[in-house]
Amino acid sequence: MTVNYPEPRLFIAGEWVSGGGRRTQPVVNPATEEVLGELPHATTADLDRALEAARRSFPSWRAVPPHERGRILRRAAELLRERSEHVARIATMEEGKPLAESRREVEMSAEIFEWYAEEGRRAYGRVLPQRATGVRMTVLKEPVGPVAAFAPWNFPIGNPARKIGAALAAGCPCILKPAEETPATALEVARALVDAGLPQGVLSIVFGVPAEVSAHLLASPVIRAISFTGSIPVGKQLMKLAAEGMKRTTMELGGHGPVLVFDDVDLEQVLDLSVPAKYRNAGQVCVSPTRFYVHESLCRKFAEGFAARARALKVGNGLENGTQMGPLAHPRRLEAMERLLDDARRHGARFLAGGERIAGKGYFWQPTVLADVPNEARIMNEEPFGPVAIINPFSSFEEAIEQANRLPYGLAAYAFTRSARTVNLLGEQIEAGMIGINSYQISVPESPFGGVKESGHGSEEGIEGLEACLVTKFVTEA
Repeated sequence: MTVNYPEPRLFIAGEWVSGGGRRTQPVVNPATEEVLGELPHATTADLDRALEAARRSFPSWRAVPPHERGRILRRAAELLRERSEHVARIATMEEGKPLAESRREVEMSAEIFEWYAEEGRRAYGRVLPQRATGVRMTVLKEPVGPVAAFAPWNFPIGNPARKIGAALAAGCPCILKPAEETPATALEVARALVDAGLPQGVLSIVFGVPAEVSAHLLASPVIRAISFTGSIPVGKQLMKLAAEGMKRTTMELGGHGPVLVFDDVDLEQVLDLSVPAKYRNAGQVCVSPTRFYVHESLCRKFAEGFAARARALKVGNGLENGTQMGPLAHPRRLEAMERLLDDARRHGARFLAGGERIAGKGYFWQPTVLADVPNEARIMNEEPFGPVAIINPFSSFEEAIEQANRLPYGLAAYAFTRSARTVNLLGEQIEAGMIGINSYQISVPESPFGGVKESGHGSEEGIEGLEACLVTKFVTEA
């Protein structure tokens, strides 16, 4: 086991649970292929204990005043900052992203906890105008109940913080199943909350075969809401399970981010913003910019500049100084890249940079740039979730909008222009839950994060994230 890598465990009803004869799976460093540790899977009995802890703790946790719940969240944020280097190194060891990105993720997670600490005090109801003397009508906001949350591996600190923060601030216990690829990182988030004074049973962290864990948790009447971040097919399956118990769902699913670059931009400035955004976390970001539609008058120069910058990126172990892009998170991503890019070649795509696995240890892939890719290619229709940029030309505003909205996804979209009228039209006509215009910054704790169409429904963060964990009650008093 690697030095400084903590033992992966379960956290159930206030207890840190080790292997104990449970089924395990290895946790692998994607940069070195070294086994970091063995992760225990929760048994059915473990899941039932987590459910019982959530059921038992709900009445007392919802009764804790919001300002006291906020105090715990704020203290957890302070602890994350104090432990930033430790947590960031674990995240990089497990997921592969450069250490600088992991450090920023720690800070983002601390800000999320702070946001929910304050927003939880603002779960206001309202008093309605009287219809008769002596009759008072009020609308109350109350916690929905225990939340089952499912977080992916690409943001192993931020995704747990989003889901746990919303539930706890609203007064709901939470059972979180993080990704099995990045367990110790999620456990560090839980540890910060425990050390900040979170009562026993309010939070449990479980791992296992995803389909088995989700089916068991969602079948329980204890769970009243589900928060899931992941693929569209899995999201649809969880919604079917949730429908059996009429459980509330928040679904942040896949995307295929279009970027529209109009002919009035500063080309170098757009490139300087676009290349780091594309290769952040090796493109393993649900809102990653992927399909670049560039006005035909600029497309050739844009593609050349993009490819030159991609080839210059330093790819390596995220713990090493100067690394700009780390590995893919696991071998499945390598296999997906190979399939999609082989198909793109068969469809006549031009490869301007990369396109191959990097030889040696680790799951490294070259930063890749494609041009002139037809819509029939799979990569134009399936989210690559990897370090691939696709650059195609457009000739008119209408064509650009048509291509941006062509797919059934609608998570994030981006555009670059200096025209105020174009900006207004883009805001009206692009079908996406989040739109960045002249910027790739579309996520801050106070803003809603979510998609439309098959990219899901509901939002995390912002007031919307808190609302997802609250129910509305109307009371008439005569």
